[in-house]
Amino acid sequence: MYPRYKYRRRTQLKRLAWILLVLAILWTVVEVTFVRKALDHHAEAPIELSSQRIFITALHWNNEPILRTHWNKAIYELVQVIGKDRVFVSLQEGGSFVDDTKGALRELDFYLGEIGVRRKVVIDDVLHTDILDHRPAHVEPGWIKAENGTLQLRRIPFLAKLRNQALEPFYELLEKGETFTKILFLNDVAFNTSQMRALLNTNGGQYAAACALDFAKPPAFYDTFALRDSEGHEAMMSRWPYFRGRESRQAMKKNQPIPVKSCWNGAVLMDAAPFYTAVDRFAFRGISDDLSLHHVEGSECCLIHADNPLSKSRGVFLNPTVRVGYNASAYSIVNPATQSPWLSVFDIVRGSWENRIRRWFWTDYFVRSKIAGRLSQWAADRKGRDEGGRDCLIDETQVISWNGWAHL
Repeated sequence: MYPRYKYRRRTQLKRLAWILLVLAILWTVVEVTFVRKALDHHAEAPIELSSQRIFITALHWNNEPILRTHWNKAIYELVQVIGKDRVFVSLQEGGSFVDDTKGALRELDFYLGEIGVRRKVVIDDVLHTDILDHRPAHVEPGWIKAENGTLQLRRIPFLAKLRNQALEPFYELLEKGETFTKILFLNDVAFNTSQMRALLNTNGGQYAAACALDFAKPPAFYDTFALRDSEGHEAMMSRWPYFRGRESRQAMKKNQPIPVKSCWNGAVLMDAAPFYTAVDRFAFRGISDDLSLHHVEGSECCLIHADNPLSKSRGVFLNPTVRVGYNASAYSIVNPATQSPWLSVFDIVRGSWENRIRRWFWTDYFVRSKIAGRLSQWAADRKGRDEGGRDCLIDETQVISWNGWAHL
């Protein structure tokens, strides 16, 4: 009797396994069909760049190759479509030393001048080594004392200061009565004008900020530091569909504007209104130095969205149809010349199931709890203080080094 029962049990389990396998295959086929169809859909662009007044700004450091092969040409074409009287270009170069970034930007400066585009291109000869060789005698804002007793310059406040310097012409023009509708923040990426037009039209033009999707080594996306999904989680994986949060994940699969808490991803269009209406000047920042001593860090490109009063009312969106690259190879892979979708069937199947399995068996609860504990400890040290960009915080301390930046 017992052997017969055991045999029946084994047969039932096999039958159940086959049923689950068939259902998984059918589920996958339907999902792949749905995603591939969504990838073929391209929304119309009712808003034209020439109807906007756009302030373009970027930081550059040791990135001559992309400037000469893509970026300079793309900017030159973009400003002409916007219109020379409706655009201003503000570029901040930060002590490049391994290539001729300075020369590439001087060439762009010359050619923009030839067509009458207003601009400010700042070339800085101060290297990281110059800054680090002249450390202050005592701790100053933006500097922290490491465990070995040395003073270290924090990376994020340093970058925030550069971004705010690049925005100075924006406020100088305001004093003269000139305003802009949008601010376009660009990284050293390959892009084209049609992509910026699509970015402008994200969510029908209704947003506090709209971001591209950036790549350096596809299929992995690049900017994991600043991206937070609709629930405030970091990206769960570097491959498509990236997100843990259901709203963000489903929008990614539908190839629609993706609601997120924060993004940067190589190219960002922000509504300019908050930069005009804030009582105190709305600006980039880092978390406080004493919070960073708890081994916590947050990107200035994330904190700007946390501070933006329009983020909750108008939303922050990632546009999956706008894909930029930090090199020619990455750009061509995610923007294929043929009409075929940029994601293969294999990419969709692998990504969907990897994402599903990660959500079933992995949680970021413990990581988030650790950060929350450090934040609570910092807040308890002095009553009344808080950090509004808590979703931006990660378990790191970043400082400037002679050749870039490093972890403490």
